[in-house]
Amino acid sequence: MSNESLVPIHVAIIMDGNGRWAKERGLDRTEGHRNGIKPVQIITRISAKQGIKFLTLFAFSTENWKREAKEVNFLFHLFVDSINTYMPELHENGVKINFIGDIDPFPQFVKKMIQFAVKTTKNNTRMVLSIALNYGGRREIIQAVEKLLLLGKTHEITEEVFKQFLYTKDQPDPDLIIRTGGEKRLSNFLLYQSAYSELFFTDTLWPDFTEREFLQILQEFSKRVRKYGALK
Repeated sequence: MSNESLVPIHVAIIMDGNGRWAKERGLDRTEGHRNGIKPVQIITRISAKQGIKFLTLFAFSTENWKREAKEVNFLFHLFVDSINTYMPELHENGVKINFIGDIDPFPQFVKKMIQFAVKTTKNNTRMVLSIALNYGGRREIIQAVEKLLLLGKTHEITEEVFKQFLYTKDQPDPDLIIRTGGEKRLSNFLLYQSAYSELFFTDTLWPDFTEREFLQILQEFSKRVRKYGALK
């Protein structure tokens, strides 16, 4: 099976390297996170322009709670400020904002912003921007199994049935997963959904990730032949 489209339907990105970007410049880690907002804006805008229908960004993992409280608190406030700043543009451009992960542990002011963003953009159809917050792939799979057991669905569990209990039940699996920052692993991101995703790893630290590099990756994706286990 050849590539069905030159443009991926769903792109997911592990935005890695903010802390190292700051360290290389003798800055506090928080400055790396602050400078990581600009690429989010750029990549979201370009994705919508390119016709990508789903963009998922790994913003805060279940493991990120292990970081210093100061940094975690900064990330919460940066998230709220960023949504306040950029949501009008996203809404105007037809982007629907979605969240995947367990938001219950977050402070109330974060949960209120999440609810506001989802409600404001719920009818937009140009592109879905999913932000993974307190997300972990293993936890997602375990929670899906728990839900199935609670409903008594212990037999005839197909892939389609199982998928309906995942955070991403209303989305296609990612065609393309990009990780910045030089590491070559998924780090508990979309473990079930990434079975046939094309993977791209770049040494570029997230704050330095540009429109040009993103477009180059999309160009490379368009050349890949996706066979899904079948013969060419």
